[in-house]
Parts: sequence; structure tokens; C-alpha cells
Amino acid sequence: MAYIELSELEEMTPRVQDEARYILERTGTLGEIFKLLAVREDIYFATDGMVKGYLLAETELPYSTKERIALLVSLENNCKMCVDVHKGIAKMLGMSEAQINEVLGGIDDIHCDEGEKALLRFCVRASGKENYKMQQKDIDAVRAAGYSDTQILEAVAIVGYFNYINTLSNVFGLGIRTPSPSSASSRPETVPS
Repeated sequence: MAYIELSELEEMTPRVQDEARYILERTGTLGEIFKLLAVREDIYFATDGMVKGYLLAETELPYSTKERIALLVSLENNCKMCVDVHKGIAKMLGMSEAQINEVLGGIDDIHCDEGEKALLRFCVRASGKENYKMQQKDIDAVRAAGYSDTQILEAVAIVGYFNYINTLSNVFGLGIRTPSPSSASSRPETVPS
């Protein structure tokens, strides 16, 4: 259960309700992150623009690379809800269960070329709190691995998006279910949203 009250469909603004209905028609459910963002229409649409522009649009990076970044950054940020959501999205985009499990095992387990592994390592490092230590040589190494400046910018924008969305999810307790009083454990149990 989220730490703040999430918006239900009837409480959302008409513009957000239109988006919600579209999602409900296609998936049958609204995730907790949608309901959280719907608390503020401006934040919802700013985030929606990033999702459509970075993740859903056909861009310079293939969907598989974008989903690998999504999963790796979400793992790095301990965002179980986002990992679970993106495992499902990766499947919808054509990644096999084996390919998803490779990503969950870490970069060294992924069957892709060394250039993509260099980009993924760069992205994980860029997602960390010491990203301010990155230098020209880090960008040059990703260029040497075959990526253009615009592809590197796209990858870092995706990293930034996932740091943002993982922060929202983690701070507001999305995907966390508080155990019932009769439960033997006193720790919250994480479940997919």
C-alpha cells in the first residue's frame, strides 16, 4: 500500500481520465505509478512525455537496449516494482524469459556484443550517486564502443528517467503491501503492482 492516497479514476482530471481509459482498455489495469502521477496532472503529463519519447517511440537505440537499461537501473536502485513492470514490458517487446533473466543476472550474463555491454556499464555508473566523477574518457570509451553522441545522450536520458521513476516508486512505497496483523512477519512484503 502506498504511503499517500493514490488517485482513483473518478478523482482524476478529465485529461488524465482519458489517458487512464486508454490504458484500461488495453491492459485492464492502472498501475500504482499511474495513480501516483495522476495526483498532479502537470507531473503526470511531464512524465508521460518522457515515457512516450524515450521508451515507446522508435528511437536511435533499440527497444531491447532501452529495456536492458530500464531493468539494470531499476535493479541498481532496488526498485522491485519497476523491475517487475519492465520484465513484463520486455516480454511484450519481444525479449524472451532467458534474455530477461540474463539482464537480471547482471551485465556479464547478457548475451550481446561488447559494445552494448560497455554502454550498459556506462549507464549503470551514470545512475549512481557518484556520476559527478564521470569524465571525458568515459564518454570516449562509449564512443569507441560504437555509439554516437546522440545515442549516448538518449541512453543517459533513459537513465535519468529511471532514477526519477524509481525514486517516486521507492519514496512513496509503491508495490509494498503491509502484512496483515495475523502475518508472522513484521516486514513489508513487496509485490508487483
